[in-house]
Amino acid sequence: MPTPTLVVGAPCWIDLYSSDTDKATEFYGELFGWTKEVQREEFGGYFTFLKDGKHIGGCMKNDGQEGQPDMWTVYLTTDDIERTAADAKAKGGRVHMEPMKVAENGSFAIIGDPGGAGIGTWQPGEVTGFEVWNEAGTPKWFELFTRDYDASVDFYRDVFKWNTHTEGDTPEFRYTTFREGEQNLAGIMDATQFLPEGAPAFWSVYFGVDDVDAALGKILELGGTVTRPAEDTPYGRLAQAADPTGTPFKLVSA
Repeated sequence: MPTPTLVVGAPCWIDLYSSDTDKATEFYGELFGWTKEVQREEFGGYFTFLKDGKHIGGCMKNDGQEGQPDMWTVYLTTDDIERTAADAKAKGGRVHMEPMKVAENGSFAIIGDPGGAGIGTWQPGEVTGFEVWNEAGTPKWFELFTRDYDASVDFYRDVFKWNTHTEGDTPEFRYTTFREGEQNLAGIMDATQFLPEGAPAFWSVYFGVDDVDAALGKILELGGTVTRPAEDTPYGRLAQAADPTGTPFKLVSA
């Protein structure tokens, strides 16, 4: 299994905020072959998903009290979470959840970027992040869709120390990646042509699958929905779907 590249700024974890964690566990278990790790009471019902015994993400009950929809959240690695939170405020972002220590595991915070997208950040302790990625049944790509493209590129470069690389800079395709060596780890898309004015930016998680079309059929069988049919692109065969509670996610050929 590929070992994650958990340098500063790199995606290191995902978690699911779900109004029906039992249904989510069954859905992603059937779709991706995930299992659920036993919950620890001191973490408020938060539990982790495993793929072949390796940690790949977490899940928390959405009780509706905060008025937030069910969603996947992406976390980026930091080596100084207090500094990252302060830098986020200085660069036009917000801190929705101040840095908090999670026992011996590490510390996390939830930040809002200039376009309104929520992004988690994690300073590792004993837990560095997910243990496998970039293959079938695991997170494979992480992408920000935003109308505030230039401000967002500056924000992630300055706050999360991204080494940015321009992949496209035309009105039809403006795209920047975060690169470590020769490996791209995440991307920022100028979504001005796709997102309506006033719509907040958002992060998407792409999960790798061996057969995108077969996975879409499985999603429908399991009570999910297909929100964008499969299409071939220079980056693989892509599709967009939602789980049974409406949580959006994307698929890409592994």
